[in-house]
Amino acid sequence: MLKMAPAALLDHYIGISRLLAGQLEFHSAIRAVAVEIAHIIPHDHLDVCIIRHGGKYHTAYETGLETAWGTHPPALVSQSPIRALLWGEVPYMLTDDALTDARFNFKGAFIQPAFEQGLRSRIHLPLKVEGDIIGALSCSSHQKHFYTMEDVDNARSIADLLSAYFFALRAADQAQKSAIVEAEARVREEALRLGALNLTEALERERQRIGMDLHDQTLADLTRLARWLERLAGEQVVSGDELESVARSLQHSMQDLRQIIEEAKPSVLQLFGFSQAIENHLDRSIRDSGSGLRQQLVDETNGVIDQLDQTVSIALFRITQEAINNVIRHARANNIVVRLLEQVDGISIEVVDDGCGLKTRRRAGGGINNMKTRARLISAKFSIGPNQDNVGTRVVVHLPTAAVPDREF
Repeated sequence: MLKMAPAALLDHYIGISRLLAGQLEFHSAIRAVAVEIAHIIPHDHLDVCIIRHGGKYHTAYETGLETAWGTHPPALVSQSPIRALLWGEVPYMLTDDALTDARFNFKGAFIQPAFEQGLRSRIHLPLKVEGDIIGALSCSSHQKHFYTMEDVDNARSIADLLSAYFFALRAADQAQKSAIVEAEARVREEALRLGALNLTEALERERQRIGMDLHDQTLADLTRLARWLERLAGEQVVSGDELESVARSLQHSMQDLRQIIEEAKPSVLQLFGFSQAIENHLDRSIRDSGSGLRQQLVDETNGVIDQLDQTVSIALFRITQEAINNVIRHARANNIVVRLLEQVDGISIEVVDDGCGLKTRRRAGGGINNMKTRARLISAKFSIGPNQDNVGTRVVVHLPTAAVPDREF
């Protein structure tokens, strides 16, 4: 390579500084200065890698050629072909042929892009800020024996120019990501707060409904029975038919009261397990509605769903219960399928129908919002939308592995 005059070098260094000004992200910065750097150090491939996540990972930003170094997610520094440089063990790396140089081809090294693109001669200089290595500048050529120590010196000057700017970009990027994470955390916290408030209001409405049911139905029936018994007590002879009527009315009241209690506390869930509780609710709800809805329950959880914390299992039961009730009340469906699924990343419950769909069915009050809130409070994901064939509705609640007891998934 021809030696460049100092004045020409200075002009290119100034050009690099000028082109960096105003660049707001890594890719645009390295691409903006690539031509000026090529005047000083000709190259077929140029990249800057930036160390992140406490020095464990690094990300490459490249120009000239697109390789797996630039398209790959953040990679371990320990697998980088230039890890010795990034760890500060050597001041620079210069090779006549990286494809045969043992320093670049250790076990586990991510060197494949060099082979794929035929990148042989290579120069690597650290990017330093106040003595700390924040990354590296790398220039590569397809030719062997292409770079010299003079190129190393020039690359060191370029690296010094780039270091401060890329350090500022990294700091800005980290600050932006931190702000986003903080904002998302605030949004989640507010959503949970509002969700808990909505659920509390829903529970209060449920408490009032139970009170009205007890007052308007059970208490009224018991009052009527008490008066009936008072009247019978005044008679000298009581017929068997009259006693049978009293007994029948008492049984009806007990059945109504049992149903109110069952709706308030899912005792079948606690006694017989989740699948049995869902099947029991399906049977009773369809029978009481007289809809003739055909049902199917598929349980592929292998019992893991019954090992969940009681609070979680009750929340999942209430979500499934509400989804089933919505189908029976609003969907005008012929079939309903409930699937309990154990998956690699957790447990999913699906309630699928072939009814009129969300757009045409009438609104189901706050039921869907309550399902969403219950899901958020147990860190589950909730979704509702059309079925796969666009006929009917599909409700899915997914509990991630983190909320499931220890088990091989």
